[in-house]
Amino acid sequence: MSEAAQVPAGDAAVGGKEERERTSLREYGESLLVTIILALFGTTFVVQAFKIPSPSMEPTLLVGDHLLVNKFIFGGTGAPYEELLPYRSIRRGDVLVFKFPYGDHAHYVKRVIGIPGDRLRIADQQVFVNGEPLLEPYKAHDYQEPYDPFGSNFPPTNRFFLRRNVQPEWAERILDHVDGDELVVPPNRYFVMGDNRDHSLDSRYWGFVDREAVMGRPILIYWSVDATSADYSDRSLMSRLIGLLDTLVHLPVKTRWWRMFRGVH
Repeated sequence: MSEAAQVPAGDAAVGGKEERERTSLREYGESLLVTIILALFGTTFVVQAFKIPSPSMEPTLLVGDHLLVNKFIFGGTGAPYEELLPYRSIRRGDVLVFKFPYGDHAHYVKRVIGIPGDRLRIADQQVFVNGEPLLEPYKAHDYQEPYDPFGSNFPPTNRFFLRRNVQPEWAERILDHVDGDELVVPPNRYFVMGDNRDHSLDSRYWGFVDREAVMGRPILIYWSVDATSADYSDRSLMSRLIGLLDTLVHLPVKTRWWRMFRGVH
C-alpha cells in the first residue's frame, strides 16, 4: 500500500478544510485589494465627492449640499488619449470644481462665464460677452452693503480702482488683460463667477482659472444637510468628528430630502 493510501481519512479532511480556508482568505484578500484599487482609480480619474461650504452658488447649490463630481468629462489638456475618450471642451455655463490659484489651493465651485478668447464686461449687473448680453436664469442679486464696484461694473479701466477684496497679485495684473472697457480671457484660462453674485469672491477678485486647475463638473447632489458656513469654518479633526456625530444623531431632521439626487445645472 502506498504512503498516500495510509493517511487517515480524518487527517485528509482536516487538511482539505485548512486548504479551503487559506484559499478563501486569499480570495477575500484579493477581492479587497481589487476593490481598493478600483475605488482609488474611481476617485482619482472618474468621480469624487465634494461638499458646499459657502453660499456663493446659491440658489443653485446650498451650503450643506454634497455633490458627486465627474472628473471624466473635460478635455483640453492636450493628452493624446483625449481623442479616444468621450471628453468635451469646457463650455460657457458649466459649473466647475477647481483648485483656487492662491494659498492652500482649496477646491472652489463656480460657473464658467468666459472661455478663452471671450471679451467680458459687466454694466449695471448685466454681463456682456463679446458685446452681447448673457442670459443667466441661474443668477441671484440682492442689495449688498457696503457698495462694491466690481459687483455692478467690471473690469476697471485704469489703476485708480477700489482694491477691497481683490487679491493683490490680481490687482497688479488685471489691467494687462483689459482692452478698452472689456476683459479679454487668455488661452487656457476661464473666467468664473458665483451664481449668488453679490456674495461671491470669484474671478472678478482673484483672476482666471487655469485649465490644469479644473477638477471636474458636479453632476448630482447625492445628499444635502441643513448647515451654515460656520459649520465648515473649523477644519480641525475634532470639529469634524463632532459635526459628523451631530449630523448622524439628527440625520432625519437635518437632511434636506427634497434635494436628494438632484442634478446640477
